[in-house]
Amino acid sequence: MSTSRLGNGAMMGVPVYWQDAKDELMKRDRIMRKLIPQFGDMHLVGRGEAFTTLTRSVVGQQISVKAADAVWERFLEVCPKCTPAQVLKAGAEKLAACGLSKRKAEYVIDLAEHFKAKRVHADKWTEMDDEEVISELIQIRGIGRWTAEMFLIFNLLRPNILPLDDLGLLKGISINYFSGEPVSRSDAREVAANWEPWRTVATWYLWRSLDSAPIID
Repeated sequence: MSTSRLGNGAMMGVPVYWQDAKDELMKRDRIMRKLIPQFGDMHLVGRGEAFTTLTRSVVGQQISVKAADAVWERFLEVCPKCTPAQVLKAGAEKLAACGLSKRKAEYVIDLAEHFKAKRVHADKWTEMDDEEVISELIQIRGIGRWTAEMFLIFNLLRPNILPLDDLGLLKGISINYFSGEPVSRSDAREVAANWEPWRTVATWYLWRSLDSAPIID
């Protein structure tokens, strides 16, 4: 099985590949050799059930973490189990009353419709390649490639994701590899070529170096 198909297997909460990834990254990359030991036994932690994770991602788009938390709490009062059926029963008006914009309410309903109609194959995602999962997710309104990649990292615990649209990743590469000089996506790809097949793990340590890991619950 290729690393792009490794699902969310973990032992005692630690992704099964984490130690191997750390060892290989420290052997290959002088920056990782200095960075990884600074964070001891810390590791990527998987977050939540698929529909809940994606719904919260949409709710939190383009607003502060504090605001997103407040909207999410109100959302859970209306949809306490956060199931597609509850979302569809609530409808756009009740979702908007939770603090969601009209557009976000439409996005959450579209997400629920995709799950209920099984237009996405959530039960098969652990067996699908990274790009296959991304291709399904970006068909849903309000979910772009970045959100799909965060889902692969935090929900499916995929080991080899490189989220080139993530500002934290680019800033981490800039500070740690280019003395703070701005970096392009091409620069990031070149640095990350040395991380294969553990780009998720390297990305996570760069986030930690900035203390700016995305909030995906």
